[in-house]
Amino acid sequence: MQKLVVVKKMKVLVFFVAIVLAAWHCHGSDHDHDHGHTYQIFPLRMKTGHGGHYIPEVSCQSWRLGVEAHNVIDWKTVPQDCEGYIGNYMLGEQYRSDSKIVNQQAYFYAKTLNITAKTAWVFDIDETTLSNLPYYADHGFGVELYNETSFNKWVDLGEAPALPESLKLYKKLLSLGIKIVFITGRPLDQKAVTATNLKLAGYHTWEKLITKNTSEYHGKTAVTYKSTERKKLEEKGYKIIGNIGDQWSDLLGTNTGDRTFKLPDPMYYIS
Repeated sequence: MQKLVVVKKMKVLVFFVAIVLAAWHCHGSDHDHDHGHTYQIFPLRMKTGHGGHYIPEVSCQSWRLGVEAHNVIDWKTVPQDCEGYIGNYMLGEQYRSDSKIVNQQAYFYAKTLNITAKTAWVFDIDETTLSNLPYYADHGFGVELYNETSFNKWVDLGEAPALPESLKLYKKLLSLGIKIVFITGRPLDQKAVTATNLKLAGYHTWEKLITKNTSEYHGKTAVTYKSTERKKLEEKGYKIIGNIGDQWSDLLGTNTGDRTFKLPDPMYYIS
């Protein structure tokens, strides 16, 4: 009987130690804190009613996930409460890391393919090859309504920097012998400054740079415009093996290519 009591006490002790270790692991060790990592547990409870509270950061993370998964659509601006969160994301390591894994997977896929003289890869431009973060940092990271006049003034400067991970993919695809095609929603009258900006940012070679004829596509969605231009490309004998963009409208529709890759962009939505 005494032996049975001792065994029960030992089981209780082991269970208690396991709980302590689990809690320590969840909150992070001192070593984790030394490297700037902190962990915060949010209980699964209602945000209203007894014990409920609003957690802006969690809400904004969920909103961004909905945007990237194309569950949140047709939105006009970033929620006001999420300006700080989106700004921190876009200027922080996570955005770079998210972009990196997308471009890495694109390259891993591309290097398994048989490349011919007509093998093409389609790149979008804004927030795909060139970054407009200098502009959006001055305009609330998408909180402000889109202003065509002020944005066009920024584009006309021709100073948009390259997205580093996209530039790496671009160079690797060229080394594989893949033809690069840029299809952008920028209008025809910005084609020259866009070409200059691309070269300044490190994109020196391409097969085609397609800008939007606004009279031809007046009132048409970006999906219609890009689908039509990709179809024209394939009618000329090109085989689109890959297609990368920051908007779902870059990747939906017809003639999308053998595989598409979605880059993160929670700052604006284009239908």
